[in-house]
Amino acid sequence: MEAIALTEAVFYILLSLDQPMHGYGIMQNTERLSGGRVRLAAGTLYGAINTLLKKGWITALPSEGRKKEYQLTQAGRDAVRMEIKRLQELLDNGEKLTREWTQ
Repeated sequence: MEAIALTEAVFYILLSLDQPMHGYGIMQNTERLSGGRVRLAAGTLYGAINTLLKKGWITALPSEGRKKEYQLTQAGRDAVRMEIKRLQELLDNGEKLTREWTQ
C-alpha cells in the first residue's frame, strides 16, 4: 500500500467506521470526533464513501432498508495506521526543528 496523505474528512470517516455506521451517523461522529471543526455535507460524504469503497478501505454491509451501513476493512485499518505514522513523523520533525525558535 502506497503512503498517501489523507484529508482530515477521510481520516475521520475511516475512524468512524470501526463500527458499522450509516451515512448520517458518520456525519455526526465526524463532527463529534473533530470537536465540531469538520462538518461533512452529504455530497462530500457520499463522494468519499464511493472512493473508499473502490479502494477497498470500507465495505457496504448487506441491508434491507434505505439506510446503508458501512464498515472499515483491514485495508482501511492499514491506511489509518499509515496516516498516523505519517502525521507522527511530521509532528516529530516539526517539534525537533522548531524547539529552539524563540518566537
